[in-house]
Amino acid sequence: MSWLLFLDESGHDHRTMPYEVHGGFAIHAAKLWAFISAVKTMELSTFGAHLHQYGSELKGARLLDKDRFAWERQGPRMDDASRCRHALNFLNNGKQGRTPRRDEFTAYGQACISVAEGIIQLLAHHDAKVFAVVIPHLARPKTVPEDFLRKDLVFLLERYFYFLDSRQEMGLLVMDGSEKKADRKLVRRIERYFTQTMPGRQRTQWIVPVPMFVESDMAYGVQVADLCICCLNWGWRLPEQDMSQPTRLEIEPFVWLLEKAVWHGSGCRDGRDFATHGVIYIPDPYERR
Repeated sequence: MSWLLFLDESGHDHRTMPYEVHGGFAIHAAKLWAFISAVKTMELSTFGAHLHQYGSELKGARLLDKDRFAWERQGPRMDDASRCRHALNFLNNGKQGRTPRRDEFTAYGQACISVAEGIIQLLAHHDAKVFAVVIPHLARPKTVPEDFLRKDLVFLLERYFYFLDSRQEMGLLVMDGSEKKADRKLVRRIERYFTQTMPGRQRTQWIVPVPMFVESDMAYGVQVADLCICCLNWGWRLPEQDMSQPTRLEIEPFVWLLEKAVWHGSGCRDGRDFATHGVIYIPDPYERR
């Protein structure tokens, strides 16, 4: 059996997010269906429907939007049955072009926050491991070759390899399909890393070097990956490494909860073992190691 690492990216457009984050979560194939089923059951019992029926997704930017927190706080905490009923009315009103009532806004906000928290708890419950690399917004230097795989992605694959090596199991890469041209470029960079660099060739011992692409609205795994890295983008900081971009205080508790699923282990370089972590910050992804 093998592990699947669901990956997504956050902040790559350099518009609203404070950092650029690549990452997601790894889960064993034997536990994947149980996890997806639990997420879908939670979604249905909380909203009264699956969000894709209304053109939405379980993504971090949607579940943890600032408006959702404002709506959540504008009324008393609802019981599960009332929240579900009003949240479903909210979705149906939006689909039919009607303005939801205040209690429906409140219920939908509470439902979004509740589902986001519940999904993160499910990650730890199903022994999933979070991996991500955070970098500042930097322009690609003109001298960098087109087929160059940035250091942040190399380090992400490296940590995944260390994890798989500790388990002595194979791992797959599952990515969000964006647009075909960009996907092909990324595949070429990954294949070059795995076939033309010594560390890359070594890491094919445990990592299948060809990523799989799926559309996020068809893959709950990629949507959950987006939720993970959205939380990290807005709430995870290492002040000692000059991570000075602002956080959203309401997101920080989700990061504390997510920490239970972040992988911590050891790696080996130049014959020396060292402690390493699934979530790291790289100040400059273009400089040499």
